[in-house]
Amino acid sequence: MNKIYRLWALVITIAVLALGAVVANSNSPSNAEGGCTGKAYVVNFNSNNVSVINTATNAVVGSSIGVGVGGPFDIAITPDGTKAYATNFNGGNVSVIDTATNAVAATAITVGTQPRGIAITPDGTKAYVANTGSDTVSVINTATNAVVGSPIPVGDVPNVVAITPDGTKAYVTNEFFNNVLVIDTATNAVVGSAIPVGNNPRGIAITPDGTKAYVTSENGDTVSVIDTATNAVVGSAIPVGDGPVGIAITPDGTKVYVTNFNAGTVSVIDTATNAVVGSPIGVGVGPLGIAICPAAVVPPVTPTDPAVVLKFTG
Repeated sequence: MNKIYRLWALVITIAVLALGAVVANSNSPSNAEGGCTGKAYVVNFNSNNVSVINTATNAVVGSSIGVGVGGPFDIAITPDGTKAYATNFNGGNVSVIDTATNAVAATAITVGTQPRGIAITPDGTKAYVANTGSDTVSVINTATNAVVGSPIPVGDVPNVVAITPDGTKAYVTNEFFNNVLVIDTATNAVVGSAIPVGNNPRGIAITPDGTKAYVTSENGDTVSVIDTATNAVVGSAIPVGDGPVGIAITPDGTKVYVTNFNAGTVSVIDTATNAVVGSPIGVGVGPLGIAICPAAVVPPVTPTDPAVVLKFTG
């Protein structure tokens, strides 16, 4: 079986809401009213539904949310936490879930053939969907839940979309063309030339400061680094483990974590040197997706804080 389908038929994608995995106060109104905070949404490819996990108890809440028979593949949540968008690989569409009710809130949105990755702009206005079967990216207006404009032609078997923190550019990995294309989100057109990377690029992650994009190459066993200012690869490809797929960057932007599917390991890259640090970390069999917890939230200092009083009186 083609490696793409062999790997991704196994995937269960978790989208952690709000501030990633930060668990909200259980007495908050959003929890009491069934809102977004304190939940994780999981797409179940083979059962054609979405499960919801309460991150305070790590228990599934309610019944699974049916999203048709399309094989849900990936999911993304709007920054305001009101809606979750799930791609349906076999259905050629995207389902929209109202996170307040955990019910499908709209008719499935028709996109291209075999949609996989999905990403939402930081302002929450648009969702970008990679259609692996039709070699395009569809753009959804999240206010109307309608596709806007024509599908954007990209490379062969687009897999994953990553959007820069400022929301101006969307980077798309094209698995069979061994490159990455950049879409200008203002015009929804591809800009510049294709960026050549390693064989079978799969995952892509952008540093928090938006200056670099890291791309895994599954059959090249490497990670390429793109300078987002020039959209050119910088330095040599970074050797990692066998079959790198998933990728995530720490909130401070200092380290990149890469899952090596065939090796059953995770490699760690230092972004200052773009070199692997330490030995591969052994994990389970066939690691795919990876997510990193957000930085700790520091509570605001109030005028009643003794340290503040001391500072101003001393």
